Amino acid sequence: MLVAGIDSSTQSTKVVLCRAEDGRIVDQISAPHPDGTECHPRHWSDALDQARELLERADAVAVAAQQHGMVALDEGGEVVRPALLWNDTRSAPQARALVDELGGAKTWAERTGLVPVASFTVTKLRWMAEREPDNAARTAAVLLPHDWLTWRLGAAGHVTDRGDASGTGYWSPAEGRYLPEIAAAALGHEPGLPRVAAPGETVGETAWGARIGPGTGDNMGAALGLGLRAGDVVLSIGTSGTAYAVADRPAGDPSGLVAGFADATGRFLPLVCTLNAARVLTSAAAMVGADLDELSRLALAAEPGAGGLTLLPYLDGERTPDRPDATGVLSGLTTSNATRENIARAAVEALLCSLADAVDHLAAQGVRPRRTLLIGGGARSAAVRALAPAILGTPVTVPEPAEYVALGAARQAAWALAGTPEPPAWPDRPASEHEAAPGDAAAAESVRARYGVLRDATATW
Repeated sequence: MLVAGIDSSTQSTKVVLCRAEDGRIVDQISAPHPDGTECHPRHWSDALDQARELLERADAVAVAAQQHGMVALDEGGEVVRPALLWNDTRSAPQARALVDELGGAKTWAERTGLVPVASFTVTKLRWMAEREPDNAARTAAVLLPHDWLTWRLGAAGHVTDRGDASGTGYWSPAEGRYLPEIAAAALGHEPGLPRVAAPGETVGETAWGARIGPGTGDNMGAALGLGLRAGDVVLSIGTSGTAYAVADRPAGDPSGLVAGFADATGRFLPLVCTLNAARVLTSAAAMVGADLDELSRLALAAEPGAGGLTLLPYLDGERTPDRPDATGVLSGLTTSNATRENIARAAVEALLCSLADAVDHLAAQGVRPRRTLLIGGGARSAAVRALAPAILGTPVTVPEPAEYVALGAARQAAWALAGTPEPPAWPDRPASEHEAAPGDAAAAESVRARYGVLRDATATW
C-alpha cells in the first residue's frame, strides 16, 4: 500500500509517495509557487496538478500546508481575494487593536493559546474588514491553505484539524472548540468555519478512490514526520525559523512569544516562530559575494565572535520579538574587522542566537530540551551545524535532508488508511550527531550576551 503526503508551503508544493508500513520513500516531485505575501489558491492547485500521476498511485493522501493563511470564500465557494499568507505583516495595527478590544494579552493567551500578531488569521480578517469591506461582506467561509486543498482533493465539505485550527486565533486548544464570537468580531459577521476532524480520521475520498486524511499545518506535519519524543526540540530553518516541541498540556503565554498550538495527534505543540531564518544566510552570502557553501567556509575560518561584529538579523521585520517594522543591524564594524570571514560568521551566529532565544521562550513554558533537531534548508550549512551545539547548549541531531512536512502528511495518510488509535510507528531516519568542542561554551556565552545587548538596545528603534 502507498500513501502520499503533500507539503504546500510558501514557496512550493512537494509531494512524497511512501510505503504505508514503514514510510520508505518510493517517489517524489515538487513544483514552485509564486513568491510574495499573498497568493491566489489556484496557484497551489495548479502546482498540485503537476503531481497528479504520482498522487493517483496512492491509496491514501493528506495535506500539510503553511499555517495562518486566510482563504476567503463567497457563498458559491469562489475565492474572494488572493489569500493573505503568514508572512504578510500588513495587519500589525489590527493585531494590536484586537488585543486591546478583546480583553488584553492574558485573556487571549488563556482563551486561544495565542496573543495576536500580524501572522495569525484573525488579524487578517480584521484587516480585510477595515481595508476591503466589500470583500469582507462577500466572505461566507474562511479556510486555511490546507483546508482548501483538502476540500479540492475531495473532502466531504470544509474540514480542518486541531493543529492548523489552533493557529487561527479563533479556536481554543484548551477547550478543543472554535470561538466564533472572535471570528465575528474580527470580520464583522460570523463566517462559516471548517469542521475540525479527529486525528487520523478519513474525511473523504479522491476522484481515484484514495482515502483523504484531515491534513494539518506545516509545523504539525513536520513533528509527525520526525516522530518527536519528550525532550526533543525542533529548530526548522526555512523561510521562517521555528522552534517547537510536543507537550501534554496546552501553553498560554501572555507575552505572545510562545504560540500554544495543538499538534496533529491529540497533544500540543508550543511553538516560537521567527520571520528571518534561512534568508539571513542567503542575504549574507550575497553581501560577501559567495554561495552558501563558501559562506560556511568563510564563517568557520573566522574566530568566535566575528572580531566584534554582531548582526541583528531582523531583515524583513520580525515576529519574535514582535517588531514588524524592524530592519537588520550590523554593529561593531571597524576597518580591522570588516572582512568577508567576519561578516559570514556574524550572520551564522546571529541566526543561531535568534533561534536560541526562541528555545529559551519554550523553556519558560515548561519545555525541557534534551537534544535539538535541526531541519530545513539552513540545517544543510556546515557552519550552522558546527556552531549550533555551543550556542544552543545541547547536543544537535541533524536528520538526513528530507521533506519532513510532506512525510508527516504521508504518515497521517497511512494513519487514516490503517484506522488505528495512534499513527503508524515509522523508523527514525538516518541522522548525524554534533556536540560542542571543549572550550566552545564560554565563547558561545559571550556571543549570546553581546547579541542580547544589541537586541535589547534596538527594541525602541
